[in-house]
Amino acid sequence: MLVRDPEGKRAPQAFFSTDTAREPADIIALFVRRWQVEVTFAETRAHLGVETQRQWSDKAIARTTPALLGLYSLISLWACDLLSTTSTPYAAAWYHKTNLTFTDAIGSVRLALWAGDVFQHSPPDREPQEIPPDRLVRMAEALCFAA
Repeated sequence: MLVRDPEGKRAPQAFFSTDTAREPADIIALFVRRWQVEVTFAETRAHLGVETQRQWSDKAIARTTPALLGLYSLISLWACDLLSTTSTPYAAAWYHKTNLTFTDAIGSVRLALWAGDVFQHSPPDREPQEIPPDRLVRMAEALCFAA
């Protein structure tokens, strides 16, 4: 199937299917669903190291990849609890992001783990902090969202 932009702004694209009985709308729908899978694999490669494992045996790789994909799922689910529709994406001052990404998800989970852990284990009768709490949070955010 060949898809053309009626306004001519985009180049024509071809979509293929081995099932010749499929309707054109079904072929496009399958392509759109596949895109989510492609993004998931790209994010797991970029952030969790899928396909970059350095094990020597096929069995070790077969164990590691599902574990990393499971970690991706856990981070995504936890981030759904931490982030809301009103959450602001974390971005550098010179780059404006409008949508939350997996970088925001993993950063929010790291922040919940690290900042929560830092303050949770502080003894109640400790000396006054030399680093103001808001600065400590900004430092933790910088570490959590570092690329």
